[in-house]
Parts: sequence; structure tokens; C-alpha cells
Amino acid sequence: MKNSLHVISRITVAICAIALTSAYFTPLWQILMWAPQYPEGLEMKIWINNLTGNVKIISALNHYIGMHTIEVSMFPEFKYMIYCVGVLILIGLLAALINKRWALLAFVIVLCSAGLALLIDFYMWGYEYGHNLNPDAPIKVPGMTYQPPVIGTKQLLNFTAFSGPDVGGWIFIVVVLTSFGALVAEQFFMKRKTI
Repeated sequence: MKNSLHVISRITVAICAIALTSAYFTPLWQILMWAPQYPEGLEMKIWINNLTGNVKIISALNHYIGMHTIEVSMFPEFKYMIYCVGVLILIGLLAALINKRWALLAFVIVLCSAGLALLIDFYMWGYEYGHNLNPDAPIKVPGMTYQPPVIGTKQLLNFTAFSGPDVGGWIFIVVVLTSFGALVAEQFFMKRKTI
């Protein structure tokens, strides 16, 4: 049929959608910190609806420079993220079931939009968390802010902070790239190889 997906693309999209279920079982993002007094490093893992790792230690250290306590309750996103991922999975499976290029395009657009929205949301949280400081904090450095990096490494006083994808985040990135690759293949290489 015209504009139908090649069987390989269809299977690929279905596998990508199913792979997104990993978000329920693996951490999506990580923040790592090193300092002379913590040479082994401190870590915070961000899951779909939870925080794990050295959260209490990091939160206690941050308190001295006026940052808020890190708690699960400060992330309203945790209340609906499980449903958002479920919708992404459903859209991917529907794209494979509908078996049309426009459905694959829609899946890719939704994936990219979700990824961009999460990065913007994380940036905004980090900005608020690193700039809205308690004026009565024990340690005050005039003009200093402590916004963690969205991606990459940043020096924050004597700490080196790293932020980047964890297992679930890398799987999401692979799903986006693979789905986009399937779309490109459909557009340029599989136009006559439809089922």
C-alpha cells in the first residue's frame, strides 16, 4: 500500500516503543559530584518518579550555601511522568500498528518534543534551585550562583559537578535516533519496498 512502512521499519518502531518501558526500571538521569573531601564522589540518580543515591548528603551540603532541601515532593513532574512515558509507548505501538509513514513521523516528533521539554524543564528547575538562595545561609559568596549543568561538567566552588543521561536516558536517546533513522530510511531508501 502507498506510504505504508517497510516491515523492517515497522518492527523497529515496535521495538523502540517497547524499549521505552525501561524508563520504569532504570534511572533516567544522573548528577555526580567530586570534591577533595569526597574523592569517591557523590551521586544522585533521577528516576521516573524517585531520587536515589547520596541525596541526603548532597542536600545537607547544599544547605550551607543556601540551596533548598532536595526532596521528591519538589518535583511535581514525578506525579505524571509515568503516564507521559506510557503515552509515548502507546504512540509508538500505534505507529507500528497503523503502518503509515505519517504515524512514524508523528512518533518521532512526539519523542523529540518530549526530550526537549524534559531538558528545558530540568534547566528551569536547576536555575531556580541554583539562584533562589537563602540569604541567611552559613556560607555566602557574593555574586555566586549554583545552577547545576544540564549536560556536562561545571565547577561549583570546590565541587566538580557532572550531569548527564543514565541508563534509561541513554535508551531514550537510542530510541529517538533509531526512530529518526527509520523515518529517514523510509523517506529515501524504502519508497518502493512497502508491504
